[in-house]
Amino acid sequence: MDWYLSVDLESHRDVIELPIDDDLDINGWDLRKALQLFRKSNPALLEWLGSPISYREQHSTAQKMRDLVPTSYSPVSCMYHYFSMAKRNFREYLRGDRVRTKKYFYVLRPLLAVLWLEKRLSVVPTEFRLLIEGTLPDGELKNVIYSLIEEKRSGVEMDDGPAIPVISQFIKDQITRLEAEGFEKHVQEAPAEQLNQIFRETLDEAWCP
Repeated sequence: MDWYLSVDLESHRDVIELPIDDDLDINGWDLRKALQLFRKSNPALLEWLGSPISYREQHSTAQKMRDLVPTSYSPVSCMYHYFSMAKRNFREYLRGDRVRTKKYFYVLRPLLAVLWLEKRLSVVPTEFRLLIEGTLPDGELKNVIYSLIEEKRSGVEMDDGPAIPVISQFIKDQITRLEAEGFEKHVQEAPAEQLNQIFRETLDEAWCP
């Protein structure tokens, strides 16, 4: 309560970032920051809200945000985010005859997220398999991607290796196509007052049980 009821609130650090250890990779945002990011359809926050795994969830906040997604979600914002990520990761990791094989996931996931949004299939799912099934037809490309997933799951070292032609060509073709077509410009934001209400109700739950 003291943290919020301060005249210098805006100068307080509003994120949690802890060093990754063998078991935990912990990141988080202050509630106000999270709601501001939700208003802009921040993809990372939406993925957290849609995760199939939840170890602990206090209060009604997360569910209220999920309930608001259908009327406030901006696919355009997410498409820009995912496409920028796909291009950046492709440029940094996969330009050459030899690549770090596991980096394919760093490009495929955001690229398939764009294709998912292109089809207007809903909020991008956290589970990679759902992305694959929702965007790719049966065939060699899908089979090769699933083979990579199985290698990763079985603990095979995915170090430097030759580029995988079918995946590399797919990535290049899709990036070229998407850059040529561009994106629509309208970006929707969630109504501020609804988020203000969630903020106030959360503080009531936390401070006045």
